[in-house]
Amino acid sequence: NGLIKRTPRHLYGRQRRGGMGVFDLDVPEGDEPAKLGHAAAADTLILLTDDGRAFRLPVSALAESPVRARGQDLREMLPLRPNERIVGLLPEGGGQFVILVSQRGWVRRVLASYLGKNLIPGTTFHDLKEGGPLVAACWSAGDNDLFLASREGKAIRFMERQVPARGCLGVRLDPTDAAVAVAAVGPTDGVFLLGDDGQGTIRLMNGFAANKAPAAGGKVAMKTGRLVGVARVSSGDELFLISRMGKLIRFA
Repeated sequence: NGLIKRTPRHLYGRQRRGGMGVFDLDVPEGDEPAKLGHAAAADTLILLTDDGRAFRLPVSALAESPVRARGQDLREMLPLRPNERIVGLLPEGGGQFVILVSQRGWVRRVLASYLGKNLIPGTTFHDLKEGGPLVAACWSAGDNDLFLASREGKAIRFMERQVPARGCLGVRLDPTDAAVAVAAVGPTDGVFLLGDDGQGTIRLMNGFAANKAPAAGGKVAMKTGRLVGVARVSSGDELFLISRMGKLIRFA
């Protein structure tokens, strides 16, 4: 519902995979955490909403707070519409393009320069008629492959350069399914997949063949639970995961 906070990374100790974690982000019942991001204090965040609108917010505008702090009301900082939700939280400078994905699998590339210092707050980069509301966003280098994943654990991989300027259908979905996440990947990367039952796995891209073009049906990427998120990973990375009740865990 619009609460946002920042807490120093060192306050979350590394645990073993499957550890207890720590409860964080003290929010009212029924107001689930929506996004977890990592940024430096000097960064500016690019915030994208399900309506397809974009905003810029300096990290320094958020008061540094301890674990379990309630946070600040984002709606006092940005002119969000009633019921408008944040679906993308990206530190500026993460790539050449921002990739946008809608609920029905529509994908679009937006040049990073359009989201720069001259961005008019609330500028729209997505038409809700094209695949419904936005559900996910990520940075890309311009020559990556895109890995689009759905709620039912299916995914597709294709070259991002195949996406035209106005966007296109990225993945063909069953009526009961919906896109949930996107990652820009290289041939040697892995993708961490997380289900709503807390189960996770890593799919290596050298074992997940790319399609020749977007708009095909996805293939099974994860069999357990309903998929809730993906993240590109490589050797030496750490993962931060957060649950609907605000429990956060950090592990290699």
